[in-house]
Amino acid sequence: MLKISNLHVNYGGIHAVRGIDISVEDNKIVTLIGANGAGKSSTLRAIMGLVDKADGTVEYDSEDLTNLSTVDIVKKGIVMVPEGRNVFANLTVEENLILGAYTRNDNEGIKNIMKEVYDMFPILKERSWQKAGTLSGGEQQMLAVSRALMVEPKVLMMDEPSLGLAPILVKDIFEIITMLNEGGNTILLIEQNANKALEIADYGYVLETGSLVIEGTGRDLLKNDRVQQAYLGESVGNK
Repeated sequence: MLKISNLHVNYGGIHAVRGIDISVEDNKIVTLIGANGAGKSSTLRAIMGLVDKADGTVEYDSEDLTNLSTVDIVKKGIVMVPEGRNVFANLTVEENLILGAYTRNDNEGIKNIMKEVYDMFPILKERSWQKAGTLSGGEQQMLAVSRALMVEPKVLMMDEPSLGLAPILVKDIFEIITMLNEGGNTILLIEQNANKALEIADYGYVLETGSLVIEGTGRDLLKNDRVQQAYLGESVGNK
């Protein structure tokens, strides 16, 4: 289990995350929803050691990761697919994947996981020598996910994976997330598309201005009046 306790994050004079507690059970999908600026991305970045924590702890399987470097956190099996994909545009698909395995030194294992990734996303195999910057948005998102999978993570954190994608590709991305979870990955998901996120989530947390205001199963949050009004729209509330 990934456990975040009393997490505080400050940016200058802004208290971006205010003492939140989150638990992500093994082999579950947990989602964080909230408006822009609610503290969702700051939470993921703090877990990964990409921003300083003003207070709080991060534990995985009862091991304290709070003060570890980002590289060491990746070695523990926790990785993040960043918002905006951030593929290396001037490198090929395969070079991006190789860079994703930068914490590994087992060449045979890298070859095996690359084959698994290509089997999972055949379009990437077809375009393995194509520059990543020339891929479509959906293909770049597949590449960003695949790059994270190269370390065979235990926990996969995803920041806005459907952002900027056409509706038909959004459906594909959520199918991929479900497939990864069914394959054994624990998922911590940030999504503006709260409806889709809660539909696949085992559990969810709602953040507002850095504070945790509601939590519950994905199913319960879909039916919650406050969540419906703020994040799902009136049409969902009237179903």
